[in-house]
Amino acid sequence: MTVTIYEAKTHLSRILQRVEQGEEVVVCRGKQPIARIVPSDSAKPKRPRVGEPTSPRFEIPADAFAPLGAGELTDWGLA
Repeated sequence: MTVTIYEAKTHLSRILQRVEQGEEVVVCRGKQPIARIVPSDSAKPKRPRVGEPTSPRFEIPADAFAPLGAGELTDWGLA
């Protein structure tokens, strides 16, 4: 991500949140890069709160537990 000095000054909190998540930010004066903001080596990754989901939500279809049809039973060698 590249920002101007004005944008960096105005949105510093938001920029630092993105840096905490691992993103690198280059600060430019006009079009000339003058600084780079990178995550600190000592920064700890955020741990999820107890009970907070850590993977995408999924749903089991209603027919997942329906009895197998005659063709499916044959395919599985069960008929």
